[in-house]
Amino acid sequence: MEENGSQEPLPRRSHGVDHESLQQPQSDPKRKGGWITFPFLGVAMMGLGVATSGALSNLVVYLIKKYNVPSVDAAQISNIIAGCISLAPVAGAIVADAFFGCYPVVAVSMAFSVLSLVVFTLTASLHGLHPVPCQPAAAGPCEPASAGQMAVLYAGVFLMCVSAAGSRFNQATMGADQFDSAGDRDVLFNWFFIFFYTSSVLGSTVIVYVQDTVSWTLGFGVSAAASVMGLAALLLGSRYYRRPAVRGSPFTGLARVAVAAARKRKVVVNVATSGELKFYHGRRRSGDGDDKAAGNSGTDPIAPSDSFSFLNRAALITDGDTIGADGSVARPWRVCTVQQVEDFKTVLRILPLWTATIFLSIALGVQINFTILQALVMDRTVARLTIPAGSMIVGCFIAVVVFLGLFDRILLPLWRRVTRHDPTPLQRIGAGHVITIVSMAASAVNERRRLATVHAHGEEGDPTWVSPLSAMWLLLPFALSGAGEALHFPGQVTLYYQEFPPSLKNTATGMVAMIVALGFYLSTALIGIVRQATAWLPDNMNASKLENLYWLLAVLLAVNFGYYMLCARLYKYQNVGK
Repeated sequence: MEENGSQEPLPRRSHGVDHESLQQPQSDPKRKGGWITFPFLGVAMMGLGVATSGALSNLVVYLIKKYNVPSVDAAQISNIIAGCISLAPVAGAIVADAFFGCYPVVAVSMAFSVLSLVVFTLTASLHGLHPVPCQPAAAGPCEPASAGQMAVLYAGVFLMCVSAAGSRFNQATMGADQFDSAGDRDVLFNWFFIFFYTSSVLGSTVIVYVQDTVSWTLGFGVSAAASVMGLAALLLGSRYYRRPAVRGSPFTGLARVAVAAARKRKVVVNVATSGELKFYHGRRRSGDGDDKAAGNSGTDPIAPSDSFSFLNRAALITDGDTIGADGSVARPWRVCTVQQVEDFKTVLRILPLWTATIFLSIALGVQINFTILQALVMDRTVARLTIPAGSMIVGCFIAVVVFLGLFDRILLPLWRRVTRHDPTPLQRIGAGHVITIVSMAASAVNERRRLATVHAHGEEGDPTWVSPLSAMWLLLPFALSGAGEALHFPGQVTLYYQEFPPSLKNTATGMVAMIVALGFYLSTALIGIVRQATAWLPDNMNASKLENLYWLLAVLLAVNFGYYMLCARLYKYQNVGK
């Protein structure tokens, strides 16, 4: 997870390529697609990634320096925005699946990205859109931003959220839609992963450096140019794209189960005698017998399971459920198929594990923004070059890439040699929990060392005093967090993807995105509670007790790990290993 709130990318896939599919032309020229679309989609992914990362990675510093927002308040605002950026793609994926398809949604969302960055550029360049800069030596408080100035800034943020909603998941899905071969799709997902982290690193280093050392206007202008370049590349490839028909959103089926079960809440369903009851199995295929339902490939209709049996009534055919001769229903929100009910149960079974990973995102959200605040009051000079505080997150990005490489090439083969089997997704997630706990402890130790230098110089009352301690020490906790992310985020996506039924495979990345979003939102709530209940987080970082917050997070993560172990022990795999 990163500060700009993007959800984790899809897990890395095998680098094997189906060479026959690479060499053979499309059997139907009208279908288009194939590798000819790759350069256009690749530039579009890179352009949007660089633009978004460049605009949002340094947002905390922008709020402090250009809008005179207190440091802790800036961190909380950044967390809320990052949560919105992470959650919005879930809605965008639903809209694309259910209504318009990927390409038009991605194209419109990238146009919104351009508009967003134009607004950001204007807020930095026009004096009337931001308050007078705060002078540290001046007497009295700094001039706060007016409501109108903040409204313009938040308008830019809103446009960025709309952009993320339509592009983040849908770019990967659109790319995969261009290929028939699973091997080709695997290669595409690998490149999506590479583009995601490469663009994040470029935005968090090059553009943030321009913002800090040249001007905010130029920095946002470069981001806008990258966004325009990505949009242009996407549109230039329009005639080559394959555009599958709209499939409909699986979330609609889940919602129907809940509504139908609620409507029939007074109906008693006894699973022991379920054979005497008549359940709905969907529309019949042409040529099928009366007992063969669509979606079962000619096999006997599945019976509802006995777990969460109260949901079985959603598939029970009762008086008032009009079923046509072909198996169609007149009121789809009153009766659902047995398969839809079982899909809903699958989601319910995995929810405890899902909730156990939310606190990982809470801790990372706190760590990311407060590390930036720590870097602002530490020595960021490396070989006569001043590293921007917003670029510290790059340490996490690099650690994810490096650790994934180590895991694939060294740790995974070693694990197989010792245990003679692959690590399960739950084992990977658990290992990520442990490393994240160590990361919080490392952040606490770093903060203790920084405050020791503050106390040694007697500078507790000066919020602008910079500690001689190198800010490069902050990279160690970020590196540990990145190693943890390389384990638990791909582990989560793998678990959800393998365990969810076929109709809900696309929901896997949505589950992780919601975890990231909730983590940012709840980290903001946690900071608010800590500020009200303690004196740990004043606006002056040199007088803070941030170390206590990190230790609190480490303890809470340890308790949460116990909860996760209980959920993992009780969970029974449905598909992993089959």
